[in-house]
Amino acid sequence: MRFKETEVEGAYEITLEKRSDERGFFARGFCEEEFKKQGISFRMVQANIGYNKYQNTLRGLHYQIGPHAEKKLVKCAKGGIYDVVVDLRTGSPSYRHWAGRELTEDNHAMLFIPEGCAHGYQTLTDDSEVSYMVSAFYEPEAERGILWDDPVFNIKWKKAGNMILSEKDKNWPGYTL
Repeated sequence: MRFKETEVEGAYEITLEKRSDERGFFARGFCEEEFKKQGISFRMVQANIGYNKYQNTLRGLHYQIGPHAEKKLVKCAKGGIYDVVVDLRTGSPSYRHWAGRELTEDNHAMLFIPEGCAHGYQTLTDDSEVSYMVSAFYEPEAERGILWDDPVFNIKWKKAGNMILSEKDKNWPGYTL
C-alpha cells in the first residue's frame, strides 16, 4: 500500500500495490502495521455499504462529534465517486481546507479520513457502490452535517448540474466559524 497525504492533514489517498498475473491481481486492502508506519491508528468496528442508483447523487457532508467521532476508510467497489474530506478541526493547520479524490472500481484507490473531518461524495456513474470501514459505532445523537455547497469551503465538485440529495443533506446548516 502506498500512502499519499492530501491537502487535509491526516487524510491520505491510498493506492494498492498489486501483484498481477494472467488470472488478475492480488493486493492487500488493509494492514494495521502499514497504517501504524504512517502514524495512523485505525481500529475498524463497523463496515458499511452505500449503493447509489444514479450518477450525480451526493451524500454528505457528514461527521460525528466526540466521543463518537469517526475515522473512515472509503473505497468505491463499483462505478466511480468523487470523495471529499473537509477539515473541521479548529487547531489543524488545514482547518477549513478540503481534498477530493476520484475513487473508482478501476483505480482501486481509497481515502482515509481522520476524526474531526466531514465527509461526502458525489457519484460519477450510475449503479455505484461504496464501502466504508469506520472506527466508531454510529450514534444518531452524535451525527452532524454541513451543506455540500457551503461557500466557506468552496468545494469544486466534479459534475455540475442537478444533484440528487436527501432532504436531510439539503437542510444541513451552513458552517459557522
